[in-house]
Amino acid sequence: MSDFEDKEAEERIKRAFKERDWSEIRSEDSWAIFKVMSEFVVGYEKLAKIGPCVSIFGSARTPRDHEYYQMAEDIAAKLVRHGYGVITGGGPGIMEAGNKGAYSEGGKSVGLNIMLPFEQFNNIYIDRDKLMNFDYFFVRKVMFVRYSQGFVVLPGGFGTLDEFFEALTLIQTNKIGRFPIVLVGRSYWEGLVDWIKKTLLADSNYIKEDDLELFTVVDNATEAVKVIDDFYSKYLLSPNF
Repeated sequence: MSDFEDKEAEERIKRAFKERDWSEIRSEDSWAIFKVMSEFVVGYEKLAKIGPCVSIFGSARTPRDHEYYQMAEDIAAKLVRHGYGVITGGGPGIMEAGNKGAYSEGGKSVGLNIMLPFEQFNNIYIDRDKLMNFDYFFVRKVMFVRYSQGFVVLPGGFGTLDEFFEALTLIQTNKIGRFPIVLVGRSYWEGLVDWIKKTLLADSNYIKEDDLELFTVVDNATEAVKVIDDFYSKYLLSPNF
């Protein structure tokens, strides 16, 4: 962390422990509720009209000349040619590649951007009427899950893992209907998958054997899109709840 980030974190901790009177708490929390509601309303109104889409996740730090950037762009283009729109987190890196691939094919290119102090800014390949900015991660995550017919997950960090495990948890607990989750890049994901198989399943019995069927690991764009197509060859496309 930089000195500025350290000071910001320190101030947040101090504010969290600061005593507030009831009127101050009530005022701040009430306004936060209205802000959350407004983000839900805007998101529902805009995304209800987009039709079948697949969300593409991955690192915001992936450079444009990286193989995973090019693969994300290719996956998005293929998805559009197969009748899907593309949703991303709206930022740079893999997100930009996903929007670029969809935009290049004339498909729907949706960006669910998150307002962050550093790093995140929306890319230029999002349809202007399909760019949304969120303050709250949890509202944004609801939009991804509600309006996606599949998740394609390329290499990324904590945010990417968060989206992956969130979807797995919701499907595993039957909170949403099942949809395909595709991990792209076998060499990147094999360590995590091995840990899930050995530690969560074999050693601890914290998951069931068939939970491993909730996601598929592939190595290229053609395989990724085939997983989505094969899944929906059996089902009608529809929002998840």
